[in-house]
Amino acid sequence: MKMKLANLAVALSFGIAAAAANAQDAKPGDAAAGQKKADMCIGCHGIPGYQASFPEVYKVPKIAGQNGKYIVAALTGYKKGERKHPSMRGIAGSLSDQDMADLAVYFEQLGKSGDGEQAKPADASPPPEVAKLLAQANCASCHGANFSTPIDPSYPKLAGQYPDYLYAALKAYQTDHNAVLGRSNAIMMGMARPFKHAEIKALAQYIATLPGDLKTVAQSRFR
Repeated sequence: MKMKLANLAVALSFGIAAAAANAQDAKPGDAAAGQKKADMCIGCHGIPGYQASFPEVYKVPKIAGQNGKYIVAALTGYKKGERKHPSMRGIAGSLSDQDMADLAVYFEQLGKSGDGEQAKPADASPPPEVAKLLAQANCASCHGANFSTPIDPSYPKLAGQYPDYLYAALKAYQTDHNAVLGRSNAIMMGMARPFKHAEIKALAQYIATLPGDLKTVAQSRFR
């Protein structure tokens, strides 16, 4: 029994060391390499307005122009199971740290290409009821006053994102004990949970009207 436990401890130590070595081996992302690895992404994220059908129906997020550091954080969350989405977890689970870094740089730079949707003109100030919700949620403290300049690049840009995706993402932070839905992030869970679904929908709809860098760049094979 002691021998088995010792062997298990060695195996676990080796696995942890190997994971740490792989993380250290990851080099800064390369956009050209990311483009070659993006085939698994563009079937959803390369089609403007494309809708996911499981586990909920909503438009898949615009990721061209998104902060690369956030893309890595999101993929890591799916890989670890902190974000529950069967398709994304399966894809992220197949990626190395280097793959994530390359894809992140590729999609961040893709938003600067001039292709895809053009930035929308700024809408008027939010209605009073939405302004009250924004103040209560204090979203700008992390995502920036214009929701397009987060205080840290590991946080996402939100302005101009699809409203139904924003709504689904906020609901996910309110969801527990579900095998295919839910996100575990202490800050976002604390922010989202006090709100009713109608309130987070109003927040999502307003933020989606704001001008920003996010877009979906159609791939040539889908045009």
